[in-house]
Amino acid sequence: MLRPVSNQTLAAGGGIDRYFKITERGSTVGREVRGGLVTFFTMAYIIVLNPLILGYAPDQDGNLLGGGTVPNLAMIAAGTALVAGLMTILMGVVANYPLALATGLGLNAFVAFAIASQMTWADAMGLVVIEGLVILVLVLTGFREAVFHAVPAQLKVAISVGIGLFIALIGFVDAGFVHRIPDAAQTTVPVQLGETGQLSGWPVLVFAVGLLLVIALWVRHVKGAILISIVATTILAIIVEAIGEPKAWSLTTPAWPDKIFDTPDFGTVGHFSLLGSFQNAGVVTALLFVFTLMLADFFDTMGTMTAIGAEAGLLQPDGTPPNTQRILVVDSIAAAAGGAAGVSSNTSYIESASGVGEGARTGLASVVTGILFLLAIFLAPLVAIIPSEAAVPALVLVGFLMMQQVRGIDWEDLEIAIPAFLTIVLMPFTYSITVGIGAGFIAYVFIKLVRGKAAGIHPLMWVVAAMFVLYFFIHPITSWLT
Repeated sequence: MLRPVSNQTLAAGGGIDRYFKITERGSTVGREVRGGLVTFFTMAYIIVLNPLILGYAPDQDGNLLGGGTVPNLAMIAAGTALVAGLMTILMGVVANYPLALATGLGLNAFVAFAIASQMTWADAMGLVVIEGLVILVLVLTGFREAVFHAVPAQLKVAISVGIGLFIALIGFVDAGFVHRIPDAAQTTVPVQLGETGQLSGWPVLVFAVGLLLVIALWVRHVKGAILISIVATTILAIIVEAIGEPKAWSLTTPAWPDKIFDTPDFGTVGHFSLLGSFQNAGVVTALLFVFTLMLADFFDTMGTMTAIGAEAGLLQPDGTPPNTQRILVVDSIAAAAGGAAGVSSNTSYIESASGVGEGARTGLASVVTGILFLLAIFLAPLVAIIPSEAAVPALVLVGFLMMQQVRGIDWEDLEIAIPAFLTIVLMPFTYSITVGIGAGFIAYVFIKLVRGKAAGIHPLMWVVAAMFVLYFFIHPITSWLT
């Protein structure tokens, strides 16, 4: 329900108030600004995490994002903040909705670990652009309804849960908390605690402190808990590195930079190739990647915008947010823009709920959040000092948050429970999001078929399941044909 507005409510000179419908939605300029600030500080961690996820993953040629073999985290951070800022402002101005956008966690991991390894980074980002454009067409034509209903809702939940576990595993591995066993060929156990079966070294301790800190802040409902924990743990890491002998940090050695402010390097912007992936990875693989990106991106947005609307009391009688079409159009453009800027697909953030909790009800809050992202571009050098041990505790927490959705799966219904189970466990077990989704889709169609319920399978599910079968057996099929 919308909050009543007192006679002292600021109308912002009339123009801003009328454009954003601030008074009409029971808010004030002050609440919108405060909500925009809180949303930024709640999700600003993506400026740190996105470079850490994308910056160290080599493509098929061994090159890192931005070119070369040396990570350029500041460049990726600048591009991340640029697209997040522009797209969030666009959401506020065009859709008038308190929803912020940035590079999607889970989506960026998929691009880094599943897509880029099979092609060049330019090819991978080209697929992201294609995915965004496909979603835009689906939105504009209304075909999104067909896609939305093709995949069972609980299977969509399983995809989110599986990605959450995969993200958490990446966090534990990057922190050195979980280690691959060097002589794995001599044992049936592929991973273990620490490098020797025990936790050792200061970097792991820094990670443990960071994890406990972010948990403590989160359960205390501290606004900006993730960002605060990253900053505090980075300071601890710098102190630890400065004392005594050098430490074995997994990715980045923490050291104060020569300068805090710098002219941003947008070297990733425009680094994409639309059709190169089809030549390098094959048509089937490329199409599956596009579909996987589209599935995760498109349905996450539907759920996020509805959840934000419910918390803000903005949903219409039919349960849809105001300006739904505009919201989805901006989100689709953001997906393509993220690929075009070389920083992975941008999508709507559920963290926007924190700003709504502070009173945000209109797009003015998004404009404020977007401006702060643009200002953050000039602080990109600070990203270079943050070790993964200080940042990846956030991945573990985000994994937990995504895992909570598991209660939305009916584990008594075997037709959905088994596919959901396979989707969830195979993502972290195979270190592949694609494998998890493919196994879940195939299992769903197979179980329906053997139970005599083939007529209840959406035609699109038949097509996608067949594509995934081809995906899994592409190498033996290719070998047989050649």
